[in-house]
Amino acid sequence: MAKLTFLGSTGTVTGSRFLLKTQGKQLLIDCGLFQGLKQNRMRNWESFPVSPGDIDAVLLTHAHIDHSGYLPRLCAEGFSGVIHCTHATRDLCEIMLKDSAHLQEEDALWANKKGFTRHTPALPLYTVADAEKALQQFTAHYYGEDIFLMDKLRIKFKDAGHILGSSFIDIKTTWGNQIRRFVFSGDLGRPARPILWDPVQVYEVDYLILESTYGNRLHDPKPSEEELARVINESIKRGGVLVIPSFAVGRTQEVLYFIRDLEEKGKIPSVPVYVDSPMAINATAIFEKRKADYDLEARILELNGKHIFQTGKIKFIKDTEQSKALHDIKNNAIIISASGMVEGGRILHHLEHRLPNPRDSVLFIGYQAEGTRGRTIIERKPLVKIHGMEIPIRAAIESISGFSAHADYNETLAWLMGFNRPPLKTFIVHGESAASASLAEKIKNKLGWDVVIPKFNESFELE
Repeated sequence: MAKLTFLGSTGTVTGSRFLLKTQGKQLLIDCGLFQGLKQNRMRNWESFPVSPGDIDAVLLTHAHIDHSGYLPRLCAEGFSGVIHCTHATRDLCEIMLKDSAHLQEEDALWANKKGFTRHTPALPLYTVADAEKALQQFTAHYYGEDIFLMDKLRIKFKDAGHILGSSFIDIKTTWGNQIRRFVFSGDLGRPARPILWDPVQVYEVDYLILESTYGNRLHDPKPSEEELARVINESIKRGGVLVIPSFAVGRTQEVLYFIRDLEEKGKIPSVPVYVDSPMAINATAIFEKRKADYDLEARILELNGKHIFQTGKIKFIKDTEQSKALHDIKNNAIIISASGMVEGGRILHHLEHRLPNPRDSVLFIGYQAEGTRGRTIIERKPLVKIHGMEIPIRAAIESISGFSAHADYNETLAWLMGFNRPPLKTFIVHGESAASASLAEKIKNKLGWDVVIPKFNESFELE
């Protein structure tokens, strides 16, 4: 018997946390932060639903904060086991968890300084020291490596094609002569994207835990690089600055890849590109270190002397004074800054400065979760709250869904069709309610599978 409990990522695209009890072990698959709506964010401050000290191991699908960002708090509250992941995920978490902790410390200081907090004093969820301690508990593995937590309990990481190091987690358990396989999709990547390999096809699955971020949507069929060229050229014609809120890991590197390619093909002029995110800069260095994870096309480009993330006039901004100086730029420039959902970091200062200006542009290239500032801006509301102030939204707002690293519903269904047989049960998670419901219905109608949409903290006894 096994018991699966959904501790997050139900009705929301954040807070991925799933507890699997099997073979006398308690395994936590992902340990993410809740983001977006206040009711979700407040869950970060609640006591963890099970005692962290009773969890035997954490299995991490990838480094994004909505999958990894609660780990420092979990370890600070008593988890002392091993955190298993791929090598690239370990490298990325080294920078992402420290950055997350730094941002929380910084936000708490800013809130106390400006007085826009209900708590005196405002405190961070965890500190940089907590993040450093958690990182000592990581153990890294290669894709396809058999990892035995005990004789009858094997785990394996398979390439999910979402970001560098991302994986499906394949868990095989044995009771007597009976074998059961659990697959946790993490975030399912997209086929035919640059830099990384396509998601690996999975065949044998008994219980599937499947993300549904784009469960009710299809990506724009227009090539994303062509849309990017249009937005850049229109920004230049408008006489302003283009600001791109971007996830530091994966999305920033892909945007740089395409800007370089468009410049080389003469489809856009070469303008200064400022990467204003220490984490994105460090993440790009990890990408360059992990070229073994590139797909064949990216490797060939590198082999032929291309630096695939180097645009003609790229500048990496590390210190705060350089970041502030970007406010003085009036036109013909691109600023790429984190975070992707505008929930923290230097992007807040850029948008506070740029959003009121009709000549400037803001381009969103990733999913904006319900309740985030990014969602408010992309819905073209008149105002957005930044640093306790209501900022008018007068800049041109653009969005390109084709840059998303999440499979849309057709790409997800195509991946599922490769299974040798239907799973005994498929659980739909990591999506807003409408997206999860839509994907569940499509899987039932197209494939005839048994599909469940779990509720928060709901448990299932599995044979």
